Amino acid sequence: MDNEVLKNLYNHVSVREYQEKPVEDSVLDKILRAACSGSTMGNMQLFSIIVTRDQAMKEKLAPFHFNQPMATSAPLILTFCADFRRFNRFCECRNANNQAYNNMQAYQWAVTDALIGAQNACVAAESLGLGICWLGTITFNVDKFVKALELPQNVVPVACITFGYPLKKQPLTQKLNFKDLVHYETYTDYSDDNIETIYREKELSEESKKVMSENPDLQNIAQVITQRRYVQKDNEFFSNVLIETLNNQGFKI
Repeated sequence: MDNEVLKNLYNHVSVREYQEKPVEDSVLDKILRAACSGSTMGNMQLFSIIVTRDQAMKEKLAPFHFNQPMATSAPLILTFCADFRRFNRFCECRNANNQAYNNMQAYQWAVTDALIGAQNACVAAESLGLGICWLGTITFNVDKFVKALELPQNVVPVACITFGYPLKKQPLTQKLNFKDLVHYETYTDYSDDNIETIYREKELSEESKKVMSENPDLQNIAQVITQRRYVQKDNEFFSNVLIETLNNQGFKI
């Protein structure tokens, strides 16, 4: 029998509707402690967490989250930031070279640390009976979040997650079989036949059928994703915003 943590991982769903019940301080502390206990590059812990509970702050940030309802209805939001500010200040105070970390390599280290912390927080939260939802908008409007959260040089938000007690039970979404994502020793490229087999069940799911009924002019889910949800011109625009923000925050890309 799988233990409770594995059950939660296997049955993860994104929760977008929450009870009007705050996340208790004791529960929040457990989530934050779990987030800050994960693996980290060189034990430098190159991330910070912004805790948002205040309703006025949620309302302020909501437009940057494209006014998704859970951005204001969730009792708790955690924003995870790639953060070299703290370590650079440590270097300054110890007469050490802090100019070595204003580059893409350093940013990648910090992003990895932040995402490990974020996932630890999610696993902890779900084990405590909470639901969570990742808000991808944090990467779209990264420049606006930098300003709103008053982030200094060398700090960039990379993940934003809502937390709360679920209002109702959510059905599982259709995921690919884990075996189709795993390669042993070296990467094995996908043939056309592989692709047909891997995506067949997902394309035949009720969820996909519903999406296709809402987009009758398109032929398949791949077209919905590339022509409706995440289109090239938007990706290129937000990529430029991210690059400019990274440079402004001290990571020379």
